[in-house]
Amino acid sequence: MKLTTTLAGALAASTCLAGMASAQTDVTMWYHGAGNDVEANILNTLIEDFNGSQGDYRVVVESFPQESYNDSVVAAALAGNLPDIIDVDGPVMPNWAWAGYMQPLTIDPSKFDAFLPGTKGMWDGKLYSIGLWDAAVSLYARQSTLDTLGLRTPTLDAPWSKVEFMGALEAAKTSGTCEYAFDVGMAWTGEWYPYAFSPFLQSFGGDIVDRSTYKTAEGALNGDAAQEFGAWWQSLFTEGYTPGTSQDPADRDTGFIDGKYCFSWNGNWAAVATLDAGVDDVVFLPSPDFGNGSVIGAGSWQFGVSASSDNAEGANAFIEFATQDKYLAAFSDGIGLIPATPTAAALTTNYAEGGPLNVYFGLSEGQALVRPVSPAYVVQAKVFEKALADIANGADVADTLDAAVDEINADIEKNSGYGH
Repeated sequence: MKLTTTLAGALAASTCLAGMASAQTDVTMWYHGAGNDVEANILNTLIEDFNGSQGDYRVVVESFPQESYNDSVVAAALAGNLPDIIDVDGPVMPNWAWAGYMQPLTIDPSKFDAFLPGTKGMWDGKLYSIGLWDAAVSLYARQSTLDTLGLRTPTLDAPWSKVEFMGALEAAKTSGTCEYAFDVGMAWTGEWYPYAFSPFLQSFGGDIVDRSTYKTAEGALNGDAAQEFGAWWQSLFTEGYTPGTSQDPADRDTGFIDGKYCFSWNGNWAAVATLDAGVDDVVFLPSPDFGNGSVIGAGSWQFGVSASSDNAEGANAFIEFATQDKYLAAFSDGIGLIPATPTAAALTTNYAEGGPLNVYFGLSEGQALVRPVSPAYVVQAKVFEKALADIANGADVADTLDAAVDEINADIEKNSGYGH
């Protein structure tokens, strides 16, 4: 009798759950992380938690390789086939909002007051997307290398000056300790260039575009400060401090760990692997100050809602659900990125007070600058990448920067200022 009752109860519960599932409205979501099993497992747990927390909506995710993701979204937008929830790279979001692919979030923005600035996707005064993490770049070094070369250990409050930094590279080069003094990651292309290298330009006093109007790159990308930056950038290659555009990707991944490079310009996402590889005395140093402050990039992947979504309420509900500290901490522990809030950081292994990567939270708070907040950025990023690759390969600095300005300005004019 007891067995029969238990079986009947189980069947009833199963029928009830099936009814709830069938009553849920599917909310479609696209994600950029195909192939990353750790990331996928965390995301799937988050989705299962949301789907089980209420009876109205069921999020269904489709993942794409990161390399083809943006092209897939643009093609779907043109065909009218966007999902409800869009995963968007922070600097790309203004273009997608301007183009009509996305709508503002309906979540109260005050909910995100404690979030790192780089995690908030703002356009035209409205919040369009929110990120569960941010990413930061630092100068990787071994404390033993600094000590052997007699170098001061820079801090967030007292970064190296340009003179100190170039002295450090020269000391490393002449010591013969490493094959190259400095690895900037030339094996990586695409968004790495504006994300990782435009902060150097900004520290010199230039920029990709004049942010006071966003209507011209004149003076920002080819003025005196930019020319000084360009000459410095080219010197890294002509003086043999860093490998060039033909760098082996394998060396980029393990060169610092293997001792091939004395210093490496790399993101916090590589820090856990460096520690796990046994580089026990690694230190993550702030960007040098080239005269106008120490600057690093900000803004990583974020969640938003497509403009064509018929389930915007459910999409917003999922995004708000996903921004709980426990999920921010889970992604951070799983893939090594910076949790969006201090309270989430406190829950993590690496970013909590005293943790090995806690320094990155301070770097993001104190040095981070988002890439130009403009629909034109998607074009500007490619122009900037080509210009820096050409200069690294020996092109004339002034001519290259002038040509880049002309190309950026022509695009802005062609698009009637992109709404600025």
